[in-house]
Amino acid sequence: MKKIVIIGGGFAGVNLANNLSGNADFKVTLVDKNNYNFFPPLLYQVATGFLEVSNISYPFRKLLQGKENVNFRLGELLKLVPGENKIVLNNGELSYDYLVMATGTETNYFGIENIRKNAQPMKTLHDAINLRNFMLQKSEEATLTTNEDERRKLTTIVVAGGGPTGVEVAGMLAEMRKNIGLKDYPELTGLESKIYLVDGGPSVLAPMSKASQRYTHDSLVELGVDVKYNKQVINYENDLVTFADGETIETKILIWAAGVTGKMTDGIPLESYGRGRRLLVNAFNKVEGTENIFAIGDIALQTSDQNFPNGHPQVAQVAIQHGKLLAQNLKAMQKNKPLKPFAYHDKGSMAIIGRKKAVADLPKPKLHFSGFIAWFMWLFVHLVSLITVPNRVKTLYNWMIAYFTKDQAMRMIIRPTENARVEAVKTPEEPKLMKVA
Repeated sequence: MKKIVIIGGGFAGVNLANNLSGNADFKVTLVDKNNYNFFPPLLYQVATGFLEVSNISYPFRKLLQGKENVNFRLGELLKLVPGENKIVLNNGELSYDYLVMATGTETNYFGIENIRKNAQPMKTLHDAINLRNFMLQKSEEATLTTNEDERRKLTTIVVAGGGPTGVEVAGMLAEMRKNIGLKDYPELTGLESKIYLVDGGPSVLAPMSKASQRYTHDSLVELGVDVKYNKQVINYENDLVTFADGETIETKILIWAAGVTGKMTDGIPLESYGRGRRLLVNAFNKVEGTENIFAIGDIALQTSDQNFPNGHPQVAQVAIQHGKLLAQNLKAMQKNKPLKPFAYHDKGSMAIIGRKKAVADLPKPKLHFSGFIAWFMWLFVHLVSLITVPNRVKTLYNWMIAYFTKDQAMRMIIRPTENARVEAVKTPEEPKLMKVA
């Protein structure tokens, strides 16, 4: 049996593991620093309180039950030792015959430390939960302050990044302000809160059609979002968002959805990395400069596909197709059969803006949809893309409640006390008394 180690349990890693399950030629270990898979396209609905965490996540061990040749290892990758065919985790080591990097990407702060420290990212499940707590806390603070400048900054929101995540977050927040805000916070009646969506380029949803861009812009403006283009954020400090052209916006809430980057791993040659710190791979997803290391999903930069000479978009469908084809090629390698080069089958792009407002572009035939039909398409595609039937049922239920009531009751600030700790206290009566602080 060949030992295959997969680092990362996102779309790419899970699809590879599933397609290798039941094959007696392979012993597969899926490694992830979290013990669950989650569905990134719906993170913003967790962040805004319209879905529960369990709606879009599922434990790996539950997912892999019954797959005898596939097991899960909880751990964080520290480095590779290619010469010894092993990886070093924060809790041990693993050897491999084939290593597959499916590590995805992380938030790109473009080297601006103040943004990294002060902005709210939207990349992981932890980010989504933290953003929900942060937004709710700022709303509560706004009801208490008597300082009008403070209240204005507490209710002003800047969303940086005009891609799908930024558009969806801005649209959802605008609808919440319209349908929920004053019901939950009557103390803020008469206050003019503002939501800004800013992007460094000339349009929102840059990879999509001009028709989708225009419809999205008009819909956001109709919802009350102030959309600003050619605005590059260069700093966020002391409640002040600063742009390259000198303009500023005062706010205590900067949501950062402006880009992603790969994460470099100790042990992989520097020449194996390309643009955006993505791993350069050949047509069969083997990392350049290595013998038995592969990369799939967002971390892979593949320029061999003639329809995508600059690399594939970092979207779920690429990751899914990468995982499935690599499984086929690994099986073919075991039987000394020819390998199949990767060619991305583009199924289209879509983004949701708000209630009954969305856009969708289909490449073949070249079609554009907007409004209710695109909104329904978006709901259907994202529902069936969830990893299990229980996830789909729970999500559909919550969506139905939200649709008919224009509300959802998941706006709770729930997190452990940040400074909770157990410490030893010495007293004359007890030489060692444990106190929970």
